[in-house]
Amino acid sequence: MDSVSGLFFNNELISKAASSLDESQGGISRALNVGIPSLLSGIMSSSGFDGGSNLLSLAKKAAGSGILDKMGGLFSGGGSNGLLSSGAVLLSGVIGNKVSGLTSLISNFAGVKQSSVSSILSAIAPVALSFIGRHAISNNLSGSGILSWLNGQKSQIANALPSGLNLSSVFDGTPTKIVEPVRTTAYHEPGKTGNKWIWPVLLGLLGLALLLNFLRGYNNDFTTPVATDSVAAPPVVIDTSAKITAPVVESFTVKLPDGTELNAFKGGIEDKFVSFLNDANSKAGKDAWFDFDNLNFETGSAKITAESLKQVSNIAAILKAFPKAKIKIGGYTDKTGDPVANKKLSKERADAVLAALKIAGSNTDQLMGAEGYGSEFAKAAANAPDEERKNDRRIAVSVREK
Repeated sequence: MDSVSGLFFNNELISKAASSLDESQGGISRALNVGIPSLLSGIMSSSGFDGGSNLLSLAKKAAGSGILDKMGGLFSGGGSNGLLSSGAVLLSGVIGNKVSGLTSLISNFAGVKQSSVSSILSAIAPVALSFIGRHAISNNLSGSGILSWLNGQKSQIANALPSGLNLSSVFDGTPTKIVEPVRTTAYHEPGKTGNKWIWPVLLGLLGLALLLNFLRGYNNDFTTPVATDSVAAPPVVIDTSAKITAPVVESFTVKLPDGTELNAFKGGIEDKFVSFLNDANSKAGKDAWFDFDNLNFETGSAKITAESLKQVSNIAAILKAFPKAKIKIGGYTDKTGDPVANKKLSKERADAVLAALKIAGSNTDQLMGAEGYGSEFAKAAANAPDEERKNDRRIAVSVREK
């Protein structure tokens, strides 16, 4: 364990992460120290409702992506944002709407920004799932078998949680350790007392040893799709601000033909999309557009926020339930800012949503590409009140076949 920790959980990774996320090395160390057992606890707590089938599916998908065989790009700039975005999709897929609560809890405990914790969890999630997936494949485990294997390590993982960290505030039924921790040797900031990172409570857990091994970095094979044909679109979607639209407030359950039930909003995209697909008289085509209503990006970027990935996953579930449906993604901005930059950003965001749908399990045959229209179809003037301009900032789904 000392050899693995000293070799892979090393100064280089901590330094790269600290520089990339604008945090101290000590802060990154604390976040990693808390994040690994917290996420594993969350995976166990969130995966029992369906007998582990969702966990098994995501884990096999992560294992098959080749993440563990293509390490090296994490926190290194360049393609790192794409890697973390892919990880955020998997993170949301495995713990759902608990991402925000876990991020906030770790941020307060470790003393680092929530955005930094989000990146760290987005790095841990695909690595953890890839290892779980490989274990499941090599041992021919079912979803329940994976849960049984993880639950067999529940007490050790609980003991790895720092004293005072109450995960039950985020995950119901998650084991927490509020008394003095089992850890006998404190971790040290890199460069002060050597480069060995001691996790005595995890000795004997080969899986977690490998997990730490994998944290050195990874490259995955989740690729950003290329936009296809250009189409005339209704005046819809995105700008350089982070927020696309405000969510509808009334909760609603959308039932799919395959028995799946989605938690959504009354009158939201899931409700309208499913109603359209169920309506024998509705016609697919270039005029059939549906706007995301709970989809946000980080300011000025194409990185989808973790909270928004739930709606992306819902659209993927709808496509799975309607295998004949084929869609295209459109991205739009208002008229503020540089038109060329707006069009580029709208394209990047549309591509990001399409990539997220693929990662969430959508059949690629049902995805007909993505297009960025910028402010081309915006109605409100650039100097109009934001209340008017926000209707021009959207990401939309075009139903081409049904």
